Amino acid sequence: MQHQRTAFPAALATVVALFGAAPTHAAKGDLIDIVWSADGSFGREVRVGAAQFAEVCGRLPAGAAVDWRFEAGAPMDFNVHFHEGQTVRYSARGEGATQSRGTIEARTEEDYCWMWTNATTEPATLTFMLTKRGR
Repeated sequence: MQHQRTAFPAALATVVALFGAAPTHAAKGDLIDIVWSADGSFGREVRVGAAQFAEVCGRLPAGAAVDWRFEAGAPMDFNVHFHEGQTVRYSARGEGATQSRGTIEARTEEDYCWMWTNATTEPATLTFMLTKRGR
């Protein structure tokens, strides 16, 4: 998957039961590739360091939709974006949120990215779930 970086800087047992994995520790600049499950979902719990971000990206075909939601242990700036050449297009944006949800619809085939930035001085836990519908 080709991706250009942008300049943006629940209980574990439940997450492990739901996702079958221990938390991932996101370092500044880490990119997590989306690997859809058989039922079309992808979720994780990640620890986002102070002044760091977590970003997950995956290709969506035209006509697909993704329902997304997240909860964070500290206020996070977040966005859902894709790139058209040098231009970044945003499907969703928020600042200082500890939870949010929404749906995006892919009008064209693109690599879509969900990105959360921890602007606080302490690490924080982020739990998210993406559920793909259509194609």
